[in-house]
Amino acid sequence: MEDASKPDKKMPEEPSENIKDESVEEPQPEPEVQSEEETEEITDTEEEAAEESEIEEKVEETSEEVTEEQPETEPAEKEEIKEKAEEPKKAEVKKEKPKKKVDRGPDFKYIVRLSNTDVDGEKNVVYGLTGIKGIGLHMATLIADQAGIERYKKIGHLTDSQIEKIQELINKLNENAPGWMLNHRKDYETGSDIHLIASDIDMQLRDEINIMKKIRSYRGIRHERGLPVRGQRTRANSRKGLALGVSKKREPTEIK
Repeated sequence: MEDASKPDKKMPEEPSENIKDESVEEPQPEPEVQSEEETEEITDTEEEAAEESEIEEKVEETSEEVTEEQPETEPAEKEEIKEKAEEPKKAEVKKEKPKKKVDRGPDFKYIVRLSNTDVDGEKNVVYGLTGIKGIGLHMATLIADQAGIERYKKIGHLTDSQIEKIQELINKLNENAPGWMLNHRKDYETGSDIHLIASDIDMQLRDEINIMKKIRSYRGIRHERGLPVRGQRTRANSRKGLALGVSKKREPTEIK
């Protein structure tokens, strides 16, 4: 017989219906909630994109207007450029206009004839006489002082007798002027000091050059060749004639 003292064996319990299945469902991600700052950033970007699109549209409209207006403005700009270029020319023309002659009375002489030259009557005696070839400021002041005429009086106001007196003094400068003021001292023919005026200067110079050429002096030969007469250098200056380059020496040809 079996011992009653032994405990009864436990029977396996049946699985209950309330027990959940071992397979556990995966947790689904929760929907993200956007914060206020993120929403503000999105709205700002949308506004910036809209503004950029508006600016691009305006730029395109302005570029179209400029292209349409260009042919109208180009001729106007050309006219302005022409006007600016013509302005200095007009100024130059204005400068070239002669001064208006002031009425100085019926007895005023606007042109005075002295030593075969026309002297401006509106100039002073000293500066008017310098218009004659061969007379400078020193000689003109000497003539005015010897004639007893004011140096800075207008030549046009001079009387006929005063003009004749000036002409006489000009013709006798060899006698009245000191030797150091004369322009042709130790003449070739006479050996005396003389003063030449107007066309006499050119004639005397031509005659003396011809004499030097005839006697075949060094100065005469230099005049003939058109070279400097007073010892100037001719390596760099006064190079006339054809410009020859580097000339090669010709090799002697053998005669067969």
